[in-house]
Amino acid sequence: MPDAHHDNWDAHWDRYAGSASQNPAQRMRHELVARILRRNAPDKMRLFDIGSGQGDMLAMLRPIFPGAEFFGAELSASGVEISRKKVPDATFVVADLFSPPAEVEKFRGWATDAVCSEVLEHVDDPVAFLRAASPYVAEGGRLVVTVPGGPMSAFDRHIGHRRHFTKRSIAAVFAASGFTVDRVYRAGFPFFNLYRGVVIARGERLAGDVEGSRGASSLAASLAMAVFRMLFHLNLTDSPFGWQIVAVGRKTDA
Repeated sequence: MPDAHHDNWDAHWDRYAGSASQNPAQRMRHELVARILRRNAPDKMRLFDIGSGQGDMLAMLRPIFPGAEFFGAELSASGVEISRKKVPDATFVVADLFSPPAEVEKFRGWATDAVCSEVLEHVDDPVAFLRAASPYVAEGGRLVVTVPGGPMSAFDRHIGHRRHFTKRSIAAVFAASGFTVDRVYRAGFPFFNLYRGVVIARGERLAGDVEGSRGASSLAASLAMAVFRMLFHLNLTDSPFGWQIVAVGRKTDA
């Protein structure tokens, strides 16, 4: 849910919905989030997906948490439309949390858990963004954030990345937003780093590859992604070298 003045997220999902769903890096992140959410999961989880995209994460989490309630807020109307088809029993709302529509008011203080996955790198002010999301998280509620670390590729810039993070910088964002930090991980070493290296090496040509295919991967790309999906199971969850940053904390301010 980045700044609407800078990013056209309807166009983004029109171009990248198919490739995003097949992306092994996205699957890796969602599995990391699921592993964290399983720990000390509340009996009745109410999960807020902050910047829910096209619903892939909640679609993956639904069979893991069959009794949970899901709420997703997303700037893109096309993303919300796709999400509602993937997870019909969840609530998805087109919403700018800086100017929230009336229909999200009932979710204030609602969430026992919140996830913000691969969103903060797109926003101009990550602290202000998490502060805008905070009212919908219950006191003591858990927040899981994933953000990119490591070098930024030409494709990252093309899709609107403002910054990449370190353990220290994401911890500072949590603290300034009213969340304590329980732990920050650097995940993905070595094979996610290798994958990111391929993306970096491909440079600006990758955007043309994806947009030219309208999200339909070639046979070679599909095989490569299948290989990386298998290799990602061998990644370290926490190492000094991983380029995927995962942070977990709790809401602390009233």
